[in-house]
Amino acid sequence: MEKIVCALWGVDNVALLAGLPDALHAAGARGIRINIRDEAVAAGAALIQKWQEPQQEAVVQYWLPSANAIFRAGADKTIAGHCNRFAAWLVAESTIIANREHTPVSGQRTWGWSQASFINFRSDLDRMEAMNVWHSHHTRVAIDTQSNFEYVQNLVVRPLTDDAPEYDAFVEECFPVEALTDPHAFFDAVGDPAKFKANLDDMMDSCGRFIQFGRIDIIPTSQYDFG
Repeated sequence: MEKIVCALWGVDNVALLAGLPDALHAAGARGIRINIRDEAVAAGAALIQKWQEPQQEAVVQYWLPSANAIFRAGADKTIAGHCNRFAAWLVAESTIIANREHTPVSGQRTWGWSQASFINFRSDLDRMEAMNVWHSHHTRVAIDTQSNFEYVQNLVVRPLTDDAPEYDAFVEECFPVEALTDPHAFFDAVGDPAKFKANLDDMMDSCGRFIQFGRIDIIPTSQYDFG
């Protein structure tokens, strides 16, 4: 099985959630997840970081036996019918923190909210060097300094569509509702200013070691899983 991540532009959230999962399933997809930008996460607008203009409005993640174009055609056609434009990437998934605290229920919105991050590695680092920082250093920092109850890293293997923006990775992290608007809740430091500063400083320092700021798209989303 191979995992595909798609960014979508020009979507109708209601139609996307109602029609895409069954249609993708019929096209052979499994493990379908849809992340949308909706009213439930509107309060987190300050968390948005933008590179693409316009910025992606939704993310679709799913698995196929093969991501080769001839076997992906049905899924591509289905996704194209639910948006004005989409871009797709083949990724390698690594589940750092599985969501066992608020287990997703098929077809229902997952508790809290999900930060969907499309990132690029620093241009002055070669890919292996950046990956080493990400996997061997930053992963531990992200676990220790945040209130995330799900954390999934997806390394981009290759783009699958001609117009796909050049990203190196897609990261998804789920947080409590309070973390949408309260930085102290985001950094797991409610009522503890010293811990908040330490966690914030550690995270920013770690991100700066491998992420190319200015070439990232970070959006708060509502997460929906479909069996």
